[in-house]
Amino acid sequence: MPLNDNQHRFGMQLAQMSRGWRAELDRRLAGLNLSQARWLVLLHLARFDEAPTQRELAQSVGVEGPTLARLLDSLEAQGLVRRQAVVEDRRAKKIALCPPAKPLIEQIETIANALRVELFSGVEEAELELCMRVHARILDNLERS
Repeated sequence: MPLNDNQHRFGMQLAQMSRGWRAELDRRLAGLNLSQARWLVLLHLARFDEAPTQRELAQSVGVEGPTLARLLDSLEAQGLVRRQAVVEDRRAKKIALCPPAKPLIEQIETIANALRVELFSGVEEAELELCMRVHARILDNLERS
């Protein structure tokens, strides 16, 4: 099936929205002295019920192991995370949040939630649900390709 103009524009718009959303959030979080990559790691880490392994965290964030290792080095130096040995596998490390990370994550969430409220202003619930169905179908097609 040939690509039509709307499909092309949709893809471009989606990429532009994703970049713009993240850039605006990064701008608003600049005062916390965290790079986009580091605050993203903290947010993903906070969503785990128990400390994930470094590999699990890398998969969640969508980065390669060596990239995550460098990010964790800097977060560890800031006292925000710590690596813990896994008893069953000496090569594996679990990543745990340190107490100073909790209020920082709450600040990140507060700022991110305020941005979401602004960005979804004027968007009806039915429009959002339709958009989510379209995105889910595209994601499903991606997984099958």
